[in-house]
This record gives sequence, C-alpha cells and structure tokens, in this order.
Amino acid sequence: MTVITGITRGGVEWTPSFVITIDQTSCIGCGRCYKVCPRKVFELIDRDELDLDEIEDDDDDFDDAPGMVMNLADALDCIGCASCSRVCPKGCLSHQPSPVAA
Repeated sequence: MTVITGITRGGVEWTPSFVITIDQTSCIGCGRCYKVCPRKVFELIDRDELDLDEIEDDDDDFDDAPGMVMNLADALDCIGCASCSRVCPKGCLSHQPSPVAA
C-alpha cells in the first residue's frame, strides 16, 4: 500500500497522519483540537446527542456526565498535520496515514 507523502520546504519526506477517530468516552470537551485545527474537521456536540450503543464504555459515569464532547464533523477535510493530537490533554484522537487514491 502506497501512502500519501510529501516533501517539506527543507527537502525532507513527510507522511501526513489523518484523524480517524475520537475516543468520546475520554474526551473532556475542552475544544483545544477544535481551536488548533486549520480546517473544519471537528464540532462540539452535547453528550446527550451521542449514540451510546456505538460507544464501548466500561464506565457507567459516562452515561450521566453532563457537558459537551468533541465529534468529527468532516474527517475528509483533515490535512494530516496532527496538531489536534499535540494539544489534546487526554490523547483522544487516533491518526493513520492514508493510501494514495487510484
């Protein structure tokens, strides 16, 4: 599998790592990833809007926790800079390189 790669201005090969998922059970809704993202990849949603059947959670407190949580609004708009992961205090974001489209 060939992945998307690029060359930096300094001539170094660089492989972007695109956001794939958010662990919403760990997310505290701080909004740091939203603020640092140069694209419109994220959105804050009310925790009540989550489909809890899709979330594997061993913590019963998650169901009752108030507040907001981060959600992927448009993962395909991600440019692979991984700035969001560098600012996330809980390590909620998963990234991976993307294959080159044929």
